Amino acid sequence: MLIGKYNKSVILTYIGLLSSAIGIYFAFYEMLSYSMICLIISGICDLFDGKFARMCKRNDEEKEFGVQIDSLVDVISFLVLPCCIGLKILINIPKVLNIVFVFYMLAGIIRLAWFNMNSNKDEATKYYIGLPVTYSALIIPLVYAINLIYANLSIPYIYFSIYLVIGLAFILNIKIVKPKGIWYIIFAILAIAVITLIIMMG
Repeated sequence: MLIGKYNKSVILTYIGLLSSAIGIYFAFYEMLSYSMICLIISGICDLFDGKFARMCKRNDEEKEFGVQIDSLVDVISFLVLPCCIGLKILINIPKVLNIVFVFYMLAGIIRLAWFNMNSNKDEATKYYIGLPVTYSALIIPLVYAINLIYANLSIPYIYFSIYLVIGLAFILNIKIVKPKGIWYIIFAILAIAVITLIIMMG
């Protein structure tokens, strides 16, 4: 008999993981436009997986398993995959500057641990404390899409700054308004728009 909980409430989470794994593969072969699209798809899955899971009938163990699996998948989707992409983009910068990816990863892990520890308390609030790691799935591809339009930008150091700022935002004690209602639609439309731009320009 297999360990774990198997029900439809985690389907979107696993689709997001599959997309991230494919995105890592593309990053290794420097197919960055495809990697960015995979990152966005993972972000969309994460945006809606909680709402989908709450629509499913689950017992307490299945709920707890869903929380844990979601957090673990976030590590792959929004920390590992962006770092794989960034390492390819910043391949020509001084090697010592790659420390930014160590910082980004560490800050993201701290952010996820803090969220897990306070998730029950945060459910009743209107804010996240610190930038959710999922937001990297929109910010990084958006910067990439802008770069496709303005190819003369000094990209390596712009990306270095972006990863540094995102990492700081993960752990800063700042309030981020939780998306509700129409914001889910706005995020989804924006994600589709960025994907379309990457396909057209890339």
